[in-house]
Amino acid sequence: MIELKDVSYSYGGGELLSSISLTLAPGSFHFLTGPSGAGKTTLLKLCYGDLHPTAGRISLFDEDVRAMDRDAIARLRRRVGVVHQDCQFLDHLTLAENIALPLTVSGRDVASQQANLADLLGWIGMSEQTGSLPPQLSGGERQRAALARAVIMDPDVIVADEPTGNVDWEMSLRLLTLLVELNKMGKTVLIATHDLNLIRSAKAQVAARVLRIRNRQIQLAGADL
Repeated sequence: MIELKDVSYSYGGGELLSSISLTLAPGSFHFLTGPSGAGKTTLLKLCYGDLHPTAGRISLFDEDVRAMDRDAIARLRRRVGVVHQDCQFLDHLTLAENIALPLTVSGRDVASQQANLADLLGWIGMSEQTGSLPPQLSGGERQRAALARAVIMDPDVIVADEPTGNVDWEMSLRLLTLLVELNKMGKTVLIATHDLNLIRSAKAQVAARVLRIRNRQIQLAGADL
């Protein structure tokens, strides 16, 4: 589904990631951990085509990223839902309108997706806040809304960058439950996090593979997690 082979990435004259090989198989669940500045966000961006490697090969859904133009990459990226670390919303649009933005941008008929949108709002527990504006939402509500926006296009892969970094433990577990549910529906999930307690909680619910970036390379984390 997503495959990196001997991928390296340099930034500012120095190598941030070196000879990374990684396969995200359909229906798999992965955590990516490592210290701040290790390259977690960079690796996520490489996985969904937002960055191109300086060396090596990346395949998205069996397509070589280097052989694709910008439009082709944009089309493939519709199959990847991304939850950014700092989720941004348009403050003049309602919660429902913000979640539906990917449909609008892709040219889909939003009106025909109202039932799906309503189901999605119910899934994240925010049916009563459909008309709320982003400034009226708490941090946890914004993160749940960001997850809903990431899955509105029914992607095959969910990539989340520190999705619980700015919320309390109770909300972290709630977000984790939603991500585990997506995985049980067959979605591939990749989460970058520094929260080892979150990883331990997830491993009690799902067969999660834990990857650690160390010395610019990927290592499989041991049982100490």
